[in-house]
Amino acid sequence: MLSSAQQSFLSGIFSEEDISFSPEEICAYGGDSSRLFAMPWAVVQPRNVEQVQELLQFAHAERIPLFPRSRGTNVVGACVPQGGGIVVSSLNLNAIRDISPTDFVAVAEPGVVTAKLQSACAAKSLFYPPDPASHRISTIGGNVSTNAGGMRAVKYGVTRDYVLGLKAVLPGGQLIECGGRTHKNVVGLDLTRLFVGSEGTLGFITELELKLLPLPQQTASVLVGFSSLEAALHAASEVFRAGILPVAMEFMAREVLEALSAVTTAPWPEATRAVLLLKLDGSEEVLPLELARLSRVLESCSPSFLATGQGADEEVLWEVRRLINPASFTVAPDKMSDDVTVPRGRVVEAVAGIREAAARHKLVTLVFGHLGDGNLHVNVMYDKAAGQLPVAKALKDDVLKVVLGCGGTMSGEHGVGMTKYPYFNRQIGPVERQLMRRIKADFDPRNIMNPGKAY
Repeated sequence: MLSSAQQSFLSGIFSEEDISFSPEEICAYGGDSSRLFAMPWAVVQPRNVEQVQELLQFAHAERIPLFPRSRGTNVVGACVPQGGGIVVSSLNLNAIRDISPTDFVAVAEPGVVTAKLQSACAAKSLFYPPDPASHRISTIGGNVSTNAGGMRAVKYGVTRDYVLGLKAVLPGGQLIECGGRTHKNVVGLDLTRLFVGSEGTLGFITELELKLLPLPQQTASVLVGFSSLEAALHAASEVFRAGILPVAMEFMAREVLEALSAVTTAPWPEATRAVLLLKLDGSEEVLPLELARLSRVLESCSPSFLATGQGADEEVLWEVRRLINPASFTVAPDKMSDDVTVPRGRVVEAVAGIREAAARHKLVTLVFGHLGDGNLHVNVMYDKAAGQLPVAKALKDDVLKVVLGCGGTMSGEHGVGMTKYPYFNRQIGPVERQLMRRIKADFDPRNIMNPGKAY
């Protein structure tokens, strides 16, 4: 715990409303959406860069662990203060400093909610594409720290592709600036990209310069079902083969469709075993032509049903995708979520392997996700009260074996945090891991930034 002298020093940096030592107040900052928990020693909420610098200088000198945090929406325990330390919340650093229609750049502090930035950009006919599922509540800083993806990644890429530059404070209090407002920059090593996905282990980000695009005029979506997963994946291949690049291409396997049927009236026939959900965007003149072309390609693949929509009708189609999380709990009361990625050409093999593992362990496993980039969400459903947690953990282990055996990765967009840290060595070799630790040591020689996470 913090000594009285340390508490007094911190109270000299932060106002009474921006610091707390009370267990009743700091308890809420001990967990995240992973449902893991550890009690912090204190919580601070900086309002400016100078406070961050003072804090990191103090923590470095005193060897006090710091745990950067925004909204705590991550599901891997990336901001849980394991071992104790100070949680540093970015929620007061929430200003949008600039949105430039000429530079196509936005400048924002880490505590800005992603949807708020997107809305502010759209008001100027500009587009910030990354769309993690939590974009309505998660923050830009959290998205950058985990390199969040989302459904639009198949066409527009992930958060890393839109971070042009940043400012960050290192342990010891030094402020660094990486990158800038230019859309091209090959001077020196790319420290900006090193921060993206580092899960708060290198320093505390205080400002971000983000690339913007012109805002598409319209969008349209297609919900289409097939008699098998293989048929759905063949249709997806035909879409790409036709030269069509959707904004999003989601898929839902049979177990997911069965769970959805328990909470909503399914729009697909009973014999449907897999569903694709695709989105297009473009100009008012061209989009209807692209939608017609996409529909023709899908109809040539003998779907069990096909529905298209724009505007309000489009939202009805996407409501099915949004219901997956609540529908999953009709299967079992507890869930172990994994986000994995395999090469596009091995999705069928990966899903088959996951299903075989689920059958061996006798647990229903829901598989769905971003088919366009091979990113699968695997939800192992179990009942902890019935003693199924060890079985679920064993199944998770087998799922990762299947994914890595397909040349995949154990995390596509959620990060490593605490939940995947024990499996890190399976994917990353000892030489590469040592390089990462040496880089970490140069940025944070006393290992105070989010220790025990990521790598």
